[in-house]
Amino acid sequence: MKLKALLQALCGLLAGIALFAIMLLTLVDVTGRKFLDASVPGSLEVTELLLVVVIFAGLPLVSLRGEHVVFDSLDPLWPATWRRVQQALVDLACMGLLLGVAWVMWVKADNMAEYGDTTAQLLLPLGPFVHGMSVLCAVTALVHGLLILQPTSHHHAGVPEEPSP
Repeated sequence: MKLKALLQALCGLLAGIALFAIMLLTLVDVTGRKFLDASVPGSLEVTELLLVVVIFAGLPLVSLRGEHVVFDSLDPLWPATWRRVQQALVDLACMGLLLGVAWVMWVKADNMAEYGDTTAQLLLPLGPFVHGMSVLCAVTALVHGLLILQPTSHHHAGVPEEPSP
């Protein structure tokens, strides 16, 4: 499935770049404090914003791969058909809730942009970051919608394994 590969590549690249930037910024900041007695101005703010990118870029990947926390203690007691229905309902609920969160975040981001909200030290605008969080929540909702339509074996009982590429 090309959409799945594209989603994994884009979200993985985004999260990877942000995580590498956090690592590099931390290295430069700590080295500067240790040897030059000067830290990188605003490093905490930039680290916080990059951490937001890592977390929200990882959401679609976690949902796509089925790596989230699952409570499945009663699953062996239920027939596979019921588990398939239950998992589809869970995906539907996740999709609805994530779309709701994405909408609320989009409205909040619009308000932040309108009011000119910025970080305290570097005065970086916060609106674009919250817009990005909203978009990535909507992408995660789309993943759950696709899992309802095209279930995968690691998400749904009774679905055969995908063929190896």
